[in-house]
Amino acid sequence: MKVPYKWLKDYVNIDISPKELADRLTLSGSKVEEVITSGDEIQNVVTGKLLKIEPHPDAEKLVICQLDVAQGEELQIVTGANNMKVGDVVPVALHGSSLPNGLKIKKGKLRGIVSNGMMCSEEELGIAGEEEVHGLMILPSDTPVGKDIKDVLGLDNSVIDFEITSNRPDCLSVVGIARETAATLGVKYTMPETSYKAVNNDNITDILKVEVKDSKLCRRYMARGVKNIKIEQSPAWMQERLIQAGVRPINNIVDITNFVMIELGQPMHAFDKREITSNTIVVERAENNEKFTTLDEVERTLNSEVLNIKDGNRTIGLAGIMGGLNSEVKEDTKEIIFECANFDGTNIRVSSKALGIRTEASSKFEKDIDPNLAEIAINRACSLVEQLGAGEVMQGTIDIYPERIEMKTLEVSASWMNKFLGTDIRVEKMKEYLDRLELSATINGDTLVVKVPTFRSDINIKEDVAEEVARIYGYNNIPTTVMNGVSLNGGKTKKQKLEDKIIEVLIGSGLNQSISYSFVSPKVFDKILVPQDSELRKTVTIKNPLGEDFSIMRTTSIPSMMESLSRNYSRSNEEARLFEIGKVYIPNEDPNKLPKETNIITLGMYGKVDYYELKGIVENIIGILGISNISFQRESNNATFHPGKTAAIYSKKEYIGILGEIHPDVNDNYGIEERCYVAVLDLDLLVKLTSMDKRYKALPKYPAVTRDLAVLVDESILVQQIEDIIRKQGSNMLESIKLFDVYKGSQIPEDKKSIAYSLTYRLENKTLTDVEVNKVHDKILRSLEHQLGAQLR
Repeated sequence: MKVPYKWLKDYVNIDISPKELADRLTLSGSKVEEVITSGDEIQNVVTGKLLKIEPHPDAEKLVICQLDVAQGEELQIVTGANNMKVGDVVPVALHGSSLPNGLKIKKGKLRGIVSNGMMCSEEELGIAGEEEVHGLMILPSDTPVGKDIKDVLGLDNSVIDFEITSNRPDCLSVVGIARETAATLGVKYTMPETSYKAVNNDNITDILKVEVKDSKLCRRYMARGVKNIKIEQSPAWMQERLIQAGVRPINNIVDITNFVMIELGQPMHAFDKREITSNTIVVERAENNEKFTTLDEVERTLNSEVLNIKDGNRTIGLAGIMGGLNSEVKEDTKEIIFECANFDGTNIRVSSKALGIRTEASSKFEKDIDPNLAEIAINRACSLVEQLGAGEVMQGTIDIYPERIEMKTLEVSASWMNKFLGTDIRVEKMKEYLDRLELSATINGDTLVVKVPTFRSDINIKEDVAEEVARIYGYNNIPTTVMNGVSLNGGKTKKQKLEDKIIEVLIGSGLNQSISYSFVSPKVFDKILVPQDSELRKTVTIKNPLGEDFSIMRTTSIPSMMESLSRNYSRSNEEARLFEIGKVYIPNEDPNKLPKETNIITLGMYGKVDYYELKGIVENIIGILGISNISFQRESNNATFHPGKTAAIYSKKEYIGILGEIHPDVNDNYGIEERCYVAVLDLDLLVKLTSMDKRYKALPKYPAVTRDLAVLVDESILVQQIEDIIRKQGSNMLESIKLFDVYKGSQIPEDKKSIAYSLTYRLENKTLTDVEVNKVHDKILRSLEHQLGAQLR
């Protein structure tokens, strides 16, 4: 909310600088973003009057203008503008002048004709606001010639930019900020003049009827008529105020509605009475797929949620958002209808978002402004019509207000407020602070009876009243105290500590941590070849997604990792080693309950790596967490992975995760021509299985006996099967197993492979004999022969 300092001083006596005022207001709860002093970039720009306009002899779109800039002789300027006429007063940038954005103006030639400067538009002066402008800025005809444009337009004035929170719609106006300023400084403020005299004898209730069909969405609708309209430019003081607030002046009637909206915070609209042919205004919802062209000349497609203002059955405006092109005020308009209404904020916000329109009016309405403000605003508009001589206000007012909003009364204990705030403020002082904010208070012993005006919809409980007292008293004046209660020492949870250990292991293994979004596209399941009937395709859908590519919550982290690997590969990185700790979201069977969130560790790599390196990193993680009884079992049913190079990981019978080489077809879907290796581990389950107990034992006193074992087995036999049998039959005598050779070659049958182990035997209480070792070793060999058909080599 941009509030011109000069405009603010119209309502409250301020004797401090804009910067100091901004600091004081910030301390009292009205946060100031910045203080903008405009006009510093504009130098040597003056007002000039057009004396003559002639066509350029060598260019159809250029004209030669002679101007009086009060420098003793006429000034010649060549321009392509076409919206001016002889006698107009315009801004003129002289030779050597400067404009916003660092633009320097010098005399030169255009198609052979000397041009001694440039006539300026609002855009070139940096005062155009958000609306698109066409042509030069035409100043009021009584503007003095040769004056500095900054003095004429008040561009050397300061503007204070406030950040207004959504619960304070009363501050979305100059008067609202004036009220806060007066309370902060402890001075009085004055409301703008709202009195007027209805000089036209016609009564609006005789020529217009209003029907509100949805009183929930339209809480109040007021209309007043003005006849014998004179459409002309607004006076300089009004144009100056609008420009400073970032609004482009248009004509006196439109400017009045904009002026009132900025001054009081109540949007208004003016209809050309000629266009209300039915003499009836109807407020009702639009039809689905109804077409309507707004003031910005854009055709909109409406839906039944949009509230319309209609002339009988014909739409002439979008309630609280924008008027229609078919009823705008034109230069020959002689009679207008002022509309001043109050609409439901939620509906305005939803409708403006659906239509892709956000206007100054909609941004105010969506914050639920006070319905009682409408009467003040329409009176102010009529007062300005009278003040500007813009027309004759008609008798009567149409006012449909079925459920009037009344003031609330709250009772608050002064001693409770002091205890709540940690202060020692006298009850009389509290009353003074509240009265300054127009929260009329009376004292009843220790109790303050507070009457809350309707424009303060944010004050509903006693804590709200205490906040008002605190901010006017001054937050900086409230003493600092130590919080009472039990002192607690902070620290990381077990899960956080384990997570840190895992990250340390992974970084030590040469991996880099990556972070990706938890919301993905539904298309990712096809890219990783997930079957159509897979449970992974049952997802949580986001109601308001950024787009289709971010419309569901992921149920698997593999697509996110493959995207990261693909991005690295596309940027010609020879290798990538990544890990991510994130969540997957499994929908609840009850749609009204939140999904199950599971923490997942995902590893991904390509380049100078293979399956065994990935398996080694996974074993490092499991080892650092002290998890035992781990087994790797062949997994050939997961379509995302290569069927012969993938293993499922179990701790006893609990499934921990999966690791392996990604299927070549998946690689192709991500545009990767290298082999990719991915592991996915259930972090929550790892934390559950973690055993961080440290156990130490003495170094062995007795020597070990080492025997090698090489067997010939079918190629389909897994190493895990062999090791399980060796461990089972080795009982307590077997200390360790080490695989040191897997051989397939010319000396081995085609469907066979040779597996060689080094077995270490040891007992803690005595030295083993060859007889004892041979007995166990032979038992292992016989079990391998019997169960797996193994042959000793």
